[in-house]
Amino acid sequence: MDILTQTSWQEWLGVIFSIFQVILARYNNSKNYLFGIAGILLTLFVMFNSKLYAEFTLNIYYLVMSIYGWLYWKYGKKKHEIQITKTDKKEWLTVIIIVLFSFVIFYLALTHYTDSDVPIWDSIVSAFAWAGMWLMAKRKLENWILLNISNIISIPLMIHKNLYLYAILSFILFCIAISGYMNWKKIIKNTHA
Repeated sequence: MDILTQTSWQEWLGVIFSIFQVILARYNNSKNYLFGIAGILLTLFVMFNSKLYAEFTLNIYYLVMSIYGWLYWKYGKKKHEIQITKTDKKEWLTVIIIVLFSFVIFYLALTHYTDSDVPIWDSIVSAFAWAGMWLMAKRKLENWILLNISNIISIPLMIHKNLYLYAILSFILFCIAISGYMNWKKIIKNTHA
């Protein structure tokens, strides 16, 4: 397969680290963020060279939120590991604002200041991922839903950009997120039992 042999080492390692990150998150392991940070740094390089500027910016956000999330998961406000909870009404309002605001900002920036050929799709993927990552950092169950909206839209976007490993990664992340949602839901149920 020429496609796989032409894939850069940055893309290979970025995908491998990202898979480990999501698997560890699925198992509620705070070390997921350490693998995430490594994968993000490599992905930044790949996304910029592919002219996926919203994805590039999203990965800068992922980097910041990964550092924040790791510290919040580990210590939180009470200096002990924060438990998984469901998103409340106020947090859903924040999610809606994040999705709408980030979509508009990305779309305007991509159409006016870059040579992006996919401003709508790049903006949609990034908008849902921004909100999903915010919920993950807060250790909210519904992060998996928002991240999966981003993942499912990302698959054809990555194929369009010939980033086949990242398309495969998005599919793997989609599957793991379903499992992660079920596992986190079980953890909440067991915690409140």
